[in-house]
Amino acid sequence: MTVLDNIPFVLDISSLLDRLHIEPGSGDARDFKALVLAVRTLARPKALYREAFITARDGDTVTIDGVTFRSRTLHANLAAAQRVFPFIATCGIEADAIPLAPGDVLQQFWLDTIKAVLLGASTTHLLDHLERRHQLGKSSSMSPGSGDADTWPIEQQKELFALLGDVKQHIGVRLTDSFLMIPNKTVSGVRFPTETDFRSCQVCHRTSCPSRSAPFDKTLWETLQHD
Repeated sequence: MTVLDNIPFVLDISSLLDRLHIEPGSGDARDFKALVLAVRTLARPKALYREAFITARDGDTVTIDGVTFRSRTLHANLAAAQRVFPFIATCGIEADAIPLAPGDVLQQFWLDTIKAVLLGASTTHLLDHLERRHQLGKSSSMSPGSGDADTWPIEQQKELFALLGDVKQHIGVRLTDSFLMIPNKTVSGVRFPTETDFRSCQVCHRTSCPSRSAPFDKTLWETLQHD
């Protein structure tokens, strides 16, 4: 397992104020700046991954280093792959330690926005590292729970964490009983080489998702459902 815990990040106050529609020079702007300065001091975005190999394929399942995942879409995407990289990237637990006034929904929203920037830095650093270190070339990712419920069920976070080992010890991320990750600004998945572009959004029917990065592809969805 490789842990990345010296990840650079930039929190540009001006651009964040604009994104959050906070008036520069206002009381909210003053409070937000104080929050950003606190995060800059404490935050430590992190990521971990390991190199792994596909050891079996059977029907809708794929086994990676002895851990079996059930997903028709994952099976199809890994059809030509032998080596994959399970990973987790996170904003880091340190940001959650910043004290906020009890019940202050606005400050919590601000902090979540800042944590999303930290997660973006962590994810970008991880992908750049994988490209440099392992010469992945063209690659894509899949994440449990991303896309329609049956694309890759979120319950298989449990298997992904088992494949990665003691995630909490290494980067502080833990899995809840409902298979959500804490800190909330955390992503997990498998990175794999591919000759075609793939994003889970392409097989997700949820039209109102604010995180959508690609349009729904009906042809691709039908192909994966009926292959």
